[in-house]
Amino acid sequence: APVPLPVLPRSWEHGDRVKEEEFARAVALGLFDYLRKSRSRGFAVSLSGGADSAAVSCLVALAVHFAGAQLGLDGLKAKLSHIDLAGADSPRAVVGSLLTCVYQSTRNSGPVTREAARSVAQAVGARYLELDVDAMVEGYVGITSRAIGRRLTWSSDDVALQNIQARARGPSIWLLANLENA
Repeated sequence: APVPLPVLPRSWEHGDRVKEEEFARAVALGLFDYLRKSRSRGFAVSLSGGADSAAVSCLVALAVHFAGAQLGLDGLKAKLSHIDLAGADSPRAVVGSLLTCVYQSTRNSGPVTREAARSVAQAVGARYLELDVDAMVEGYVGITSRAIGRRLTWSSDDVALQNIQARARGPSIWLLANLENA
């Protein structure tokens, strides 16, 4: 009797999400290639709990997983020989060695965004840190309030106060990235 051939899943090139898959694969390849060529030691992402930083974290994890699928774990480690990955026994462990995600809270941060950030980091296998940057935000607001001679308020300065919260997070993630050569 003839042996039935196994039914193979269609390749991603013929799926319903070709554009999204192409994007994810192209960006992941670019991240992996940059990591290799720049000889940096990983990535540091300020993970807010929102879609953009979650996507960046997932793309870094995909870079590792795609490279592992293509090269095997030993080949992946060989391509990143400038990084000590001796203890990494899986692509997920490599992600944990390469990706640091940092949630940077202020007094206006809530449990939903904190949990979203923590969940994304945990799901991809990243190292996760939390920093409270409220003092930096308040420092900027205070010196600006004194300079212009009035107290900044959410009712009259909403966009500016939202923006300073976002921008005050930059120096912390830059410092961490520099410390880790990421």
